[in-house]
Amino acid sequence: MAQVVWLQSLVAAAALTLGALAQAQAVGSLNGSASLARAFYEDTGVAFAQHHPRAGSVVAFNSTTDVQALADLGVVAADWAQQFPEGAAPTTSTVLFVVRAGNPKNVHDWRDLVRDGVHVVLANPKTCNNGRYAYLGAWGSVREAGGTDASAAQFVGDLYHHAALVAASEREAVAAFAQRGEGDVLVAFESDAVALQQSLGDGEVALVYPKASVVAENPVALVQRGAPQEQLDQARAYLGYLYSDEAQEIAAQHAIRPRSPVVLARHADRFGALQLFPVSKYFGSLQLARKVHFSDGGLFDQLYREDPTRLTAATHGRAPL
Repeated sequence: MAQVVWLQSLVAAAALTLGALAQAQAVGSLNGSASLARAFYEDTGVAFAQHHPRAGSVVAFNSTTDVQALADLGVVAADWAQQFPEGAAPTTSTVLFVVRAGNPKNVHDWRDLVRDGVHVVLANPKTCNNGRYAYLGAWGSVREAGGTDASAAQFVGDLYHHAALVAASEREAVAAFAQRGEGDVLVAFESDAVALQQSLGDGEVALVYPKASVVAENPVALVQRGAPQEQLDQARAYLGYLYSDEAQEIAAQHAIRPRSPVVLARHADRFGALQLFPVSKYFGSLQLARKVHFSDGGLFDQLYREDPTRLTAATHGRAPL
């Protein structure tokens, strides 16, 4: 059976490269909570092992930049994104809105988030992946509607100044919205929003798909350093398997957006229709976006100059996580 290891940071990755990396020949990232990623890789690993009983292990990261960092270290090929279809990303996610039951504030698109009386909960784009994609989605929504970078910057600045809460992490944002009842709208990854809706039950919240949002790709890569050819072949077969309808169906069951048009159509009731744009369209790459927008002194810091204490969730009355 394939073993799945979830790594939270490249510190762990560095430790792995020094030791057991030769035992793990496939890496992948999955935007959303660690539990969803873990469940997806476990289930696809089990299914794949039924066809390949000697399959090796898989290491999962939580962003494209983690995989690219391994390429920079020479652990995966420099052209890893060209080695499999769809930029080596067999699944995706996107950013949408979670609103209270009945959508009482009548929120339908990004512009509604800056209306008076609408209280939005966001995650900090400097400290978590969810926050980065929310920022990119907001910026790109203006460009998709024909706006300029200047008008996109104006809107994004307004959004973060208007927000009721800019949480330190996605987990904190979800806890504030779902457990403490803060805000009218939570901006979240699609998979996490579906999971939250299911966990709360009884129609407590609804999902709203904006007209346009960003594609959050979940890439995979083959580790080529220090591995026997048989293990490399098994790992390559596993990554190829992730594009199969069987694996794509497993992704859909975990609210992870499948690439397969057939599987996506089969679950049209779960994955709302919207106009999707890649990060590369307006930002070049996620790595470049992090440098330009989210580094210290970058565009986010320039747009959001308010009291830095607003970048963390309120501590009063915090419910246990």
